[in-house]
Amino acid sequence: MRFTAARRNAMLNTNITPLNSGRLRIYSGTRPVDGDTALSGNTLLAELVLNATFSPSAASATLTANAITADASADATGTASFVRAFQSDGTTVVGDLSVSITGGGGEIQFSTLSFVETVAISLSSFTINQPIGA
Repeated sequence: MRFTAARRNAMLNTNITPLNSGRLRIYSGTRPVDGDTALSGNTLLAELVLNATFSPSAASATLTANAITADASADATGTASFVRAFQSDGTTVVGDLSVSITGGGGEIQFSTLSFVETVAISLSSFTINQPIGA
């Protein structure tokens, strides 16, 4: 099925409330198949706190996050391979997101994917798109 833009926006908007004041945990290692799959051998590199209002409503089938608090001190050294998003309780998984360097097309983009323990981590963008046929 190819969804209308209005339907795609509605699908994205269901993700706003669960992500209000949520957490983004950046991991190294193999990305799990989906957000329901337990982590296995992944290293937590950093954690970022989402804004109390995660994002404005979707437009053109895209959600773009409001400002996100940087992690002043990375937890470990490693290469970021994915991000797991959690609700504000820090335990309820919302889903996993792709990462890339700025301009690389990942849902979450960083200036570098090479994180260094104790160095501050911030992201350059967080955008989720809803494809026509998904």
